Amino acid sequence: MHFYEIHEGDEEVGAAVLLAHEERIEPFEFFELVKKARTLMLESYEEDSLAEAIANELQRSAGFIHVTDSLLVASVNVDEKEEDTYLLTDEGDARTLFMSREENGEPHDDDEPDNGEEEHGD
Repeated sequence: MHFYEIHEGDEEVGAAVLLAHEERIEPFEFFELVKKARTLMLESYEEDSLAEAIANELQRSAGFIHVTDSLLVASVNVDEKEEDTYLLTDEGDARTLFMSREENGEPHDDDEPDNGEEEHGD
């Protein structure tokens, strides 16, 4: 499987979409496919962004897979702290969060706020 990316907007505020294809397509050939799809989609698309519209067109016309959240099996958040490393899974319209806690449900010693203030959940 080979992966390709389409960016829209600038680096600070923008969108990027990921595509996959079983065959390796040369970068210039991919660029030409994107430009052709852009021309087709530019005036009329229903997606949230032009990049998404182009990705969907390439999926329809050129055998790409538009890699979206709906294709994710699992998502893991990692952090230097164990308690901030957790698994997210999508099931239907809900996202499930799996976290580890001490057996009795009490926070770890290093979970205590270090500034003397209590933590408040959102």
